[in-house]
Amino acid sequence: MRLTKYEHSEMVLELADRRLVIDPGGFSSPLGDLGDVVAIVITHEHPDHWTAEQLDRILERNPDAAIYGPPGVVSAAAGYNVIPVKGGDVIEAAPFTLRFFGEQHAVIHSSIPVVDNVGVLVNDRLYYPGDSFTVPSVAVDTLAAPAGAPWLKIGDAIDFVLAVAPRRALPVHEMVLSSAGKGMANQRLGWAVEQGGGEYVALEPGESIDL
Repeated sequence: MRLTKYEHSEMVLELADRRLVIDPGGFSSPLGDLGDVVAIVITHEHPDHWTAEQLDRILERNPDAAIYGPPGVVSAAAGYNVIPVKGGDVIEAAPFTLRFFGEQHAVIHSSIPVVDNVGVLVNDRLYYPGDSFTVPSVAVDTLAAPAGAPWLKIGDAIDFVLAVAPRRALPVHEMVLSSAGKGMANQRLGWAVEQGGGEYVALEPGESIDL
C-alpha cells in the first residue's frame, strides 16, 4: 500500500490499482485528475478537511466513490451521500479495510463547539486520528501525527506520539505552521517516535511512502 501526502491532512492511499482519499480540504491541492477512487474518508466537518469543491472534483471522475464521515459530516455535507460512521465501526471498501476510532474533535476553546470526529485505521497499517488525540486500542504501524493546529501545542503532540508508540510516523495538519515551525515540530515529534524505537518520516506535499 502506497501513501502520498498532500498539503495539510490530505492523503491518498493506493493498493491494487484502487485509491482511498482522506480529508480533501481547503488547504490542499485539487485532486480532479485522480481516478480509481473507491472511497473518501472525511474525519470531521471543518473546511480544512473537506470542501464541496474538492468533493465535486473527485466525484466528477469517480461518481461511484463512497464517502464516509461522522454524523457532523453527514449534516454539513447534506448534498452528498455521506455514509455515517462512528468509533467501533469497521467498513470494507475493497481493497481497503477502514476501522474507526473516537467520537469528538479536540477542544479548541470553550467558546467553540466541539464537533464530531473519527480517527481511521487503514488496512491495519496507517492510523490517522483526524483532529483528535484518540489513541486506538490496537498497535499502530504508521501514524499520521498532527503537527500544528489551533487546538494543539507541541507538548500535546509529543504526548500523543508517545502514547501511540508507532513503528513509524509522519506529520500532517501542518499548513498552519511556518517553515521554522515545521522544523521544530519535526524535531520534537521525531524524538517522540524514536523513544519507542520508531522512525519519523517528514514527508512533504507530493511525496510518497510504501507502508
